[in-house]
Amino acid sequence: MSLNQFIFLFITINLFSTFECQMSKEPRLEILPNQAVQRRPVNKPLVLTCSPNVEQKELITDLKWKDSYNNTINPKQYGSQPPIIYTESLNINQLMLVITSLSESLAGYFYCSASYANSEYLEEKVKIETFVGITFRDAPDYQNPILNSDYVVKCMVTASPPASIDWMRNGDAIKSSEKFIIKHDGLLITNVQESDDGIYTCRAAVIQTGELAERAIRLDVQIKPTVEPLEYRYEAIEGEEFSVKCLATGKPPPLIQWIKDQKDMSLADRFSVVPHNGQMSISRVDEFDRGVYKCIAKNNAGIAEEETRIDVVVKPKIFQLINITVPVHGESTLVCKSRGWPVPIVTFRRYGSMDEFRQGSQGDDGRITLEQTVDNEIWEGTGTLFISDTQRSDDGLYQCVARNKGGETFGLPHGHIAVEYPPNFDHMKDLPPVFSWEEREANLSCMAMAFPNATIEWRWNERLIREMQDKFLRIVEDGPRSDLMVTPASRTYYSNFKCIAVNKLGREEHIMELREGRLPPPVAQAKPIDVTATTITFEIIGPAYEPGLPIKSYTAQYKEERSLDWSHALNRTWTPDTPYVVENLRPQTMYTLRFAARNDVGLGQWSAIRVQGTPSRSVPQSPKILNQFTHQEEGEIPIASSVYSDKFEMTWSRPPDNGEPIDFYTIKYCPGSKINNVWNEIGNMCNEINYIAYTFSNQVLKDLTPDTYYQIELRAHNAIGFSLPTHIYMRTANGELKKELTEEARITISSFTIITISIVGIILLVILIDFLCCVTNNMGIIALIFQRKSHVGATRLERDERRVLTNGRTEKRELIHLNQRHNDEIIGKHSAV
Repeated sequence: MSLNQFIFLFITINLFSTFECQMSKEPRLEILPNQAVQRRPVNKPLVLTCSPNVEQKELITDLKWKDSYNNTINPKQYGSQPPIIYTESLNINQLMLVITSLSESLAGYFYCSASYANSEYLEEKVKIETFVGITFRDAPDYQNPILNSDYVVKCMVTASPPASIDWMRNGDAIKSSEKFIIKHDGLLITNVQESDDGIYTCRAAVIQTGELAERAIRLDVQIKPTVEPLEYRYEAIEGEEFSVKCLATGKPPPLIQWIKDQKDMSLADRFSVVPHNGQMSISRVDEFDRGVYKCIAKNNAGIAEEETRIDVVVKPKIFQLINITVPVHGESTLVCKSRGWPVPIVTFRRYGSMDEFRQGSQGDDGRITLEQTVDNEIWEGTGTLFISDTQRSDDGLYQCVARNKGGETFGLPHGHIAVEYPPNFDHMKDLPPVFSWEEREANLSCMAMAFPNATIEWRWNERLIREMQDKFLRIVEDGPRSDLMVTPASRTYYSNFKCIAVNKLGREEHIMELREGRLPPPVAQAKPIDVTATTITFEIIGPAYEPGLPIKSYTAQYKEERSLDWSHALNRTWTPDTPYVVENLRPQTMYTLRFAARNDVGLGQWSAIRVQGTPSRSVPQSPKILNQFTHQEEGEIPIASSVYSDKFEMTWSRPPDNGEPIDFYTIKYCPGSKINNVWNEIGNMCNEINYIAYTFSNQVLKDLTPDTYYQIELRAHNAIGFSLPTHIYMRTANGELKKELTEEARITISSFTIITISIVGIILLVILIDFLCCVTNNMGIIALIFQRKSHVGATRLERDERRVLTNGRTEKRELIHLNQRHNDEIIGKHSAV
């Protein structure tokens, strides 16, 4: 730069500075922001501040704002809502113009004025110009077109000056094509598919102002619901649970409703609906639940529905079953009615039988016919059982059975066919006569079988007994059972009496005989069949007796032959069909015996005297083993089985001792085997034991081998010798069974071990407690032992040092103290235990 140029620039700057200083000294008003033209968007707030620029600001008065129409703008009133435009003082020399929401009507000049020093009027103006900014009027962030439809992605933009619009998808510009057409109100997408999902950007630009705005729109294609076809008909069973599912697809997943008769079933009692999976459940089906149900699937894309029918299977209910009464040989009609859906089929069966009557005539009894009818209108099924020529055997209970798909129902109570019939005495034809003796009162009991019950009258020699007024004849009741009480005061009463029964269907007679009871005749025969030294067993053939007066017992009277007086004879009485054994006889002695039979009348005549001797004393009879044979294969020897693997309990009956008491039994048992059903004994392994005969006749054989055959030989012994042996074959159980004796031993050992451990534990606990008492309180047995040792040591020390007590009181006090400690220790020990 040249010097002349620099001088010119310096002079220019100085002149400009001088002018500015002169201007700053002139009083004026300043408006902030200080642009003369304020261009602002509508619907936005605006604040303008006016302040004086003078040297003495305290001389400023009447500072105010005016609008284009020269109206003074007032401040906001206290306690009221702010107006659209008002003024507000910041301090004495600053006044703020507040526009809460700028509109096009507020465009123009606004003036700020004031007085300076009461002589100079100051005023400053500012121009407000408005414009409309880019505004997205109708451009939702999330839009949902429907599949296979044309859809306009909405994006309505307002701006002044107007804005130009373009579109982008996932950051790439969209050009108009057959698929995408840019319109003034949005972007048209033809034939929307799921692939059109994405983020679309609506971009607006105002060239004049340079304003640019974007709106990201998420496009999520939705699909109308589609309901899978339902079955035409469903069946639900009354009283049970039921569920049906309606499946639907769509985007978003549709929610499902079930509708019946325009009622939402999710609100109905006993019904529940899961909207997300379409399942409708009925907790307890009722017959009125039948009908047409509509499954409706809804989402934002649309609605779809399917219909189905639910039929309710109503379980059979029997509502009519009437008992009937029919005379014998008449016709019976038993009707049972049932209601249900499908209409139940009704049949019958006899009570206690599982066989049901078939429709039509019964093949095994043509008298019986079953008819079955249905009435679909009233849901009623009827079963009718016809019986022609009704017999007494048809009388009884009949069970009505109704069944359909829902199950079967049995009528309760059961139907009853009561068959009326005339009186009869079939049950009394084989009864024996009635006996009496010695003027004892006899009971002639007559009972007629009849329905309805029969009345009974008695006749004797065709005379009506009730009218005879005979004190020896007395009638008790007159039906259906009647008793004629006869006191045979003379032999004429031993006669026939007629019982006559009558009901509405007929009359029947029955003859009852009253006989005189007599003593039984002598015993026909008493033959000895087994004679031992001390017993005689007889076979008695009794005398003939009248029906109704049987032999009740037999009596034997016996004495030694040398005794002539029967008054000292011994008696033995038996009931019929028992062993007739005379016991406790003397060996090698002759006896005279006689026998008699007894009935209800008394003891009959004695039979002829029989003389029978007993043999001399000898070895006992062979004992009889009482064990049961558990199995015996054909052609094989019988085997008794033991339930144990290592022992067997054998029982037997005491045999006659033949004059000498049995002192013991000998039992020999040998293991062996059967080959071709022949017993092979292992001789060197036999065991033999003697059992002293006490009250019981049994013995347990121990230490046997499991799953082994044994031959057991039993003999009785008395002073004369051994009886003949009795044999039995036995097999022990296999070794898998538990051995009882071993188990008992184990229990015994376990009990001993437990007791021992318990005692040792108690002793250790006592020692531990005593030790703790010694350590903590100087008490207990251990403490006592140590105290005694200390006392003995102290006494010896005193004696060695020849220390003498000053008086006896000290010694006595020491002894009392020691005894007190002894007592405390004993109490402590007992307390611990």
